[in-house]
Amino acid sequence: MIYDCAIIGGGPAGLNAALMLGRARRSVALIDNNRPRNAVTHASHGFITRDGATPGEFRRIAYEEVLRYPSVEHVRTEVVSVAKIGSGFAMLDASGFRIQARKLVLATGVKEIFPEIEGFYPLYGKSLFNCPFCDGWELRDQPLVLVSEYSNVFHTAKLLLNWGNDLIVCTNGQANLSGEHKERLQAKGAVVNEQPVAAFIGRDGRLEQVRFADGTQVARSGGFVTPRFVPSAPFGELLGCELTELGGVRTDSGGRTSVPGLYAAGDASYFAPSQVVFAAAEGSRTAMGVHMDLTDEDF
Repeated sequence: MIYDCAIIGGGPAGLNAALMLGRARRSVALIDNNRPRNAVTHASHGFITRDGATPGEFRRIAYEEVLRYPSVEHVRTEVVSVAKIGSGFAMLDASGFRIQARKLVLATGVKEIFPEIEGFYPLYGKSLFNCPFCDGWELRDQPLVLVSEYSNVFHTAKLLLNWGNDLIVCTNGQANLSGEHKERLQAKGAVVNEQPVAAFIGRDGRLEQVRFADGTQVARSGGFVTPRFVPSAPFGELLGCELTELGGVRTDSGGRTSVPGLYAAGDASYFAPSQVVFAAAEGSRTAMGVHMDLTDEDF
């Protein structure tokens, strides 16, 4: 069988693309390895009617809705290679199982590369996070820490001061804050510490102390650590897609990449802001582009 469209990735972008294509009576292979990036998160926020839903609950409801449409098939596997075959695409998993489709949507998302700081991962998703818009409300009015090695540290710190004014801004040894920016943050009550962060100290998922390279410690109950984002899968680049400055797959308003018949949606294309509602909207937009292109070809 050759599907109208294959979608690699069962996150919000891939799920919403499958929903819209199912409603358009398109045959769809929704390929998902069941390893969502937000699995460690206690809840998803910012999506109306689903604010506070756990990632597992969100996926359960989404799959129930998507698979009501008989032309959508959930393929539980991990794609290891993708090739352009004529005007379509062929995908293989590790066992050699082959899936063919006229169109392909990459909804593979991104993965986060965090600084190597002792004690981070037991606290991540519980009291340490990466997105202020996703989790700032839950940490409001608490003593917070921001750790960022990147040039957006000043912008992120400004945002966090809206959720509380007890903030330590850590550059983890990087010279990414100008003198003017340091002065402006300090004028707002923030403390700037440019030492490397040696460890996060906590228990049962709750941050208690941040230890710096000189051995000093400061009490904190939560915070944010800025990761570097990289593609979760290399398929876009391997297929010859034009990339954005951040490394995402460049798309037009219909999710189309520079490779005919290939589309990208969600974090795979724009990288940030990394929120469920943005990814789902991207999936919907891309599905409309796929459906319109298939219609034009067949009319």
